[in-house]
Amino acid sequence: MLVGVPKEIKVHEYRVGLPPAGVRELIQHGHKVLVQKNAGTSIGFDDAHYQSAGATLADTAEEIFAKAEMIVKVKEPQPNDWKLLRENQVLFTYLHLAPDPEQTKGLIGSGAIAIAYETVTDTHGGLPLLAPMSEVAGRMSIHAGANCLEKAKGGRGVLLGGVPGVAPADVVILGGGVVGMQAARMASGMGAHVVIIERSIPRMRYLDDVFGGRVTTIFSTAQAIDEQVSNADLVIGGVLIAGAAAPKLVTREMLKRMRRGAVVVDVAIDQGGCFETSKATTHAEPTYEVDGIIHYCVANMPGAVARTSTLALSNATLPFVLALADKGYKKALLDDAHLMNGLNVHRGKVTFEAVARDLGHKYTAAKEALAA
Repeated sequence: MLVGVPKEIKVHEYRVGLPPAGVRELIQHGHKVLVQKNAGTSIGFDDAHYQSAGATLADTAEEIFAKAEMIVKVKEPQPNDWKLLRENQVLFTYLHLAPDPEQTKGLIGSGAIAIAYETVTDTHGGLPLLAPMSEVAGRMSIHAGANCLEKAKGGRGVLLGGVPGVAPADVVILGGGVVGMQAARMASGMGAHVVIIERSIPRMRYLDDVFGGRVTTIFSTAQAIDEQVSNADLVIGGVLIAGAAAPKLVTREMLKRMRRGAVVVDVAIDQGGCFETSKATTHAEPTYEVDGIIHYCVANMPGAVARTSTLALSNATLPFVLALADKGYKKALLDDAHLMNGLNVHRGKVTFEAVARDLGHKYTAAKEALAA
């Protein structure tokens, strides 16, 4: 199979779909890889490294989309990409379609086979291709929040860990999954007072055991969220419903009761965000203010640490890339129900139920679409 790796074009996105080591694995499996020039140069993966691994270099993304049987990316395709996708071409990348009707229409119209990293599952009920970036984003959320709390950045002027004689900051984390756990690890390590709001009692027991009482867990209700958020210096939004739009847990009215200069970091922004006032931002302009509250809603947070993120993501995606290339997409999906859960759009049909429901499209089961 000819696998294409275009350069990412989203604002301040420096990650790349495959590092040279991933290319080498594909070459050893008998495949060909076409990489766009300078796709990884900014994070230390020079064109010479890709050529040494066996890749052929392409001058433009247009050349890659025109030739490759499968496109491996990081971020969702941009409008220019939709026009380049071909019928029956496989696209393997993050999609986050539920809050993005225009991208969904573009993929439907392309006739391509779109497989989303974020809805591939594993035997434990987890999301193995989302987890690495959730780990990065969870840890980064505390760094970003701490920075935004500085007075010069519009924040309250609060140090997360406090100092002797001065109380630490109050950090509230919505969701105790991968993002929430990593955020709590960082915040508690810096000495903040941390509360995780979670709806799964078994998960709360697990978190309590892991943190040994250094983090407080509270069962998720609207009242609990309102009470905790109103007294927080920093709120991290880390809730996730696989493939679906994120629930709006913090309303505009709740926001008005927060401390002036407090900060919210919405890690769920790729799925539409869990704050009613959230809107996607970029690393170029990461924050904005609503009712005196600083909002950090960068939609590709891990892109700021692009080398670490690329390597972590490729570690998780490479086995699936190899399966798709070795077997062909149809057999690979039929052989692996967890990979099949990643199929979101197949030749004009929406094959992920939450996306179809949230955007009002007809839903076609993945197996039915493949059989047709």
